[in-house]
Amino acid sequence: MSAADDAPVPASSMSAEGARADGAPVLLARDLARHYRVSRGWFAPKATVRALDGVSFELASGRTLAVVGESGCGKSTLARALTLIETPTAGELRIHGRDAADAAARRALRREVQMVFQNPYAALNPRKTIASTLAEPLVINTTLGRAERQERIEALAAKVGLRREHLQRYPHMFSGGQRQRIAIARAMVMQPGIVVADEPTSALDLSIQAQILNLFMDLQEEFGTGYVFISHNLAVVEHVADEVMVMYLGRVVEQGDKRRVFARPLHPYTQALMSATPALRPADRRQRIRIHGELPSPLKPPTGCAFHQRCPMAIPRCAEIRPELRELDGRWVACDVI
Repeated sequence: MSAADDAPVPASSMSAEGARADGAPVLLARDLARHYRVSRGWFAPKATVRALDGVSFELASGRTLAVVGESGCGKSTLARALTLIETPTAGELRIHGRDAADAAARRALRREVQMVFQNPYAALNPRKTIASTLAEPLVINTTLGRAERQERIEALAAKVGLRREHLQRYPHMFSGGQRQRIAIARAMVMQPGIVVADEPTSALDLSIQAQILNLFMDLQEEFGTGYVFISHNLAVVEHVADEVMVMYLGRVVEQGDKRRVFARPLHPYTQALMSATPALRPADRRQRIRIHGELPSPLKPPTGCAFHQRCPMAIPRCAEIRPELRELDGRWVACDVI
């Protein structure tokens, strides 16, 4: 057994609730990494960008894991790795218990993981009707006949709030919220076990965001789908998530049950994120914690804790020793100061 096999997976994601009948998670990532070699000029040696640097978690069916953090923290890279768009540099990824590194299994596993993108208009083919867009995955991946495909498409369209006559229209004929409903229907038409949603509401008006979030939750309740929900909006995360994973510069800094993380964030970076979240009720407002400086360059990350240059609690050893995740107060935290 390798060292990676011995690495702990955060206990907060090991709940049996909502797991498959055999108790196995629908999605398991262990020490997942994605590195890129980039050029720094004609005469300079290539540098390595560790966009994803050792992420571990488990996801059970019917549960939602929210991934939060600043732009550049590795959220979208994680999404591409989970949906098999990109191959991880290192680590283990299992979907329904099957190793995603197995080339023979990848085609079948791609049907089990679907993605909803941030911009619904860019994600839809403007030359195809909605019916053609929804039918395409079924034509490619199933042996369903035309009548069976049409029946499934119409049933799913009704679930996401589209009428039958909408199916013969084109994407430009719909509003942003309607286009996102179409994108969700396309992701769900294969009845996948896992859906990765990358900022699915950030391009929508606030009034429409709530409708789309409720649609996600209704479909999850009906189909038992596991969601990896990527967002920078903590108000949205608090509404939809079961568990929260906070990332900073490619690594997890805090991970655990949503209620624990929101009630009492432990990592200084999580505390700063939470303090910046607006709250309507005065009792819910937190004292604002300001972090100074920009996110460090992934081409030249700091030594020790990646957050220490911006952390109000940093001590000298933070610049020397990179903290590992440890269990603390019912969640996992990467900080040696608290």
